Amino acid sequence: MKKLTLSLGILPFLIACSPSEKLPEIHALSVDELAVSVTPQENREYSYTDKKAGFWYGRAHQDEPVDWYAGWNLAKKRIFSDYTLSVDGKRLVRQDAEVKVLPDCLTRCWKNAKEQLQLVDNYELLCIRLSEVQGDSISFTLNETLLKDAVKQAEALCYTPVEAQDRVLKVVPLVAQKVTFDGNTIKAPKSAEGFLVTCGTEAHCDSLVALFRNQGNELLAARKARMNNLIQVNNPLHTNLPELDKSLAWITLTMDELITEQQGKGIYAGLPWFNEYWGRDMFIAMPGATLVTGQFDCTKEILKDFAKLQDTDTTSVTCGRVPNRANLEGILYNTTDGTPRYVMEAEELLKYSGDQSFLKDIYPSVVLSIDQSIRHHIDEKGYLLHEDADTWMDVKRNGIPGSPRGNRANDIQYLWYSQLIAGVHLAELMNDEAHAKAWQEVADKLAQNFEQDYCNKDSILIYDHLNADGTPDLQYRPNQLYCFELIGDDTFKQKVTRRVWEELVYPWGVSSLAQWDPQFHPQHENWHYYHKDDAYHNGTVWLWNNGIAMQRMIEYGQQETAWKLFCNMNRQALHEGAVGSLSENADAHPREGAKWAGRSGTFLQAWSNSEQLRVWYQYFLGIRPDMMKRVITVEPKLPAEITELETSVKIGKGTLYYIYKGGKFNVKLVGDDAEVKLILPEKPVAMNPIFKDVDFCQPHPLEHYPCFDTYHKEALTY
Repeated sequence: MKKLTLSLGILPFLIACSPSEKLPEIHALSVDELAVSVTPQENREYSYTDKKAGFWYGRAHQDEPVDWYAGWNLAKKRIFSDYTLSVDGKRLVRQDAEVKVLPDCLTRCWKNAKEQLQLVDNYELLCIRLSEVQGDSISFTLNETLLKDAVKQAEALCYTPVEAQDRVLKVVPLVAQKVTFDGNTIKAPKSAEGFLVTCGTEAHCDSLVALFRNQGNELLAARKARMNNLIQVNNPLHTNLPELDKSLAWITLTMDELITEQQGKGIYAGLPWFNEYWGRDMFIAMPGATLVTGQFDCTKEILKDFAKLQDTDTTSVTCGRVPNRANLEGILYNTTDGTPRYVMEAEELLKYSGDQSFLKDIYPSVVLSIDQSIRHHIDEKGYLLHEDADTWMDVKRNGIPGSPRGNRANDIQYLWYSQLIAGVHLAELMNDEAHAKAWQEVADKLAQNFEQDYCNKDSILIYDHLNADGTPDLQYRPNQLYCFELIGDDTFKQKVTRRVWEELVYPWGVSSLAQWDPQFHPQHENWHYYHKDDAYHNGTVWLWNNGIAMQRMIEYGQQETAWKLFCNMNRQALHEGAVGSLSENADAHPREGAKWAGRSGTFLQAWSNSEQLRVWYQYFLGIRPDMMKRVITVEPKLPAEITELETSVKIGKGTLYYIYKGGKFNVKLVGDDAEVKLILPEKPVAMNPIFKDVDFCQPHPLEHYPCFDTYHKEALTY
């Protein structure tokens, strides 16, 4: 039986459902309702993956490829960069098209034709469909920059991809038709309805063509159904704010786009160039990518597949680590933070799913990861030691770290502590009392020392790291926000939160370094003045840090401030850059004459998307389950702008329905048993004096920026 525990505030309606009771119907957006129109002036980026090892990347109105990874990419190889279409020999110019980007396809409409570009789940196949053709013939021409050795066959055009010379690229009509050639342009009657592009051995290409001609509509429908299931069944959302509904649906789907099977199950770090598995990025992204979205089986596969890549060589200095980076060319173990996050996410999966059946498969890797660190990499206080570039601030140029943080970074100590505590819980579940006791002792030692060694309460600073000689580093970075669980002084933590927001948080995200620091570089790629790596972790904004910045504000009742940053990220997804995506980076300061900071890095970054989703579900909605204890805590911190909300999330074997209307919450768990603790604040909420009259202004090197609120208003009217 579902139980409700209410703490403070309004009495909700909570009813245990009988099997025959009608469940709430949430009117969430469908894939077809998420279309984003793009103008030629915007010429926005877009991307699709096949959920296996391939992706397509382009710009909506680009007639000639300008980006290195433009076009079709398979298993880290560029296959071809672009194509052109013609009707009756006259090219369809993309600048003249009306373009809409949807999560499952791109459409371009001209006066005499309509194009649809689509990928197919799990197959190396592109479908370029042409309909509404006003003419007799259609033609397809490939950009040959990445291709060689054109071969014309009776019903096909074949090439060898330069970067994948063991494969064949094959182009055929979508519907079998006789073709002709004009040079290397393949031409067919309009009844061909478009073209198929496949890649592999020639026999494999032929099998894919036959498959699609027989089952193409079903394959595309299944792809759309998978997407609709994610945003209408697993994570439906309907609020009084249409832009919120649309942006979160898009971010959910582009996040899911990165969950692939390129090297076992995993999550790409980002597109276009991080189309590989990075341990750190993967486990940072996991909560928003697979846990809040209810994809628990997928999460288990990722954890089990990544455990297989662990360094088990006991003579290696990295023994026990899971990879920092795993791709088809090799594995690197050069980071300290990926392995703690791997163990932490194993425990978090248990909290969401309540299913510990997978634990026996990965527990040996957990033991190895912790024991090897204790044996070789901790000091007398229990702190985890590491190299200068073995944190997420990992850039090196000519072998020299760009932001050295050795040998005891603050966030690494929090992650190590969390790994130990998660390990203790997993050991207890496995009845491994010896390891549970040993690991708890190390965790206790670390926790006893951290606040004294890292916290400067006069300067309101958590030291970014301790140097090898024990001296503290004084650079002001966002990493300190990750350490709060090791600090007991709540007033100090609130003051740190305020200072971080005043000195590091911009309307477009969280900077990696305070602008008063001599190493601060305000723009990521300002090649005229400095190398981009000089700015990468020394001023560049990292959108993934928005998550912890918003979380801390929400925890201290400042959700209205956090909401402004959250809305600006949603604005990016819908109106800037790659459609539906959040970028890796942004400039700290806008370029001369610009009102808004430019994006940089990858156009779609897993942890940027994921942290936006994690904070929405876990902190704005306040849904934090622990199904091992059969308890779901719901502590809403909704901004005033949201007056109506209907959503649901998958937890355990059931679904938590969540409705807010008329100032009241209706929370209902269906399909599983757990105690639901609804925690509501007292009303009216007293202003926290630490955050009173906070003015989040960021001075420009030449002039003073308007404050955060001004930028927020511009964002809403952009």
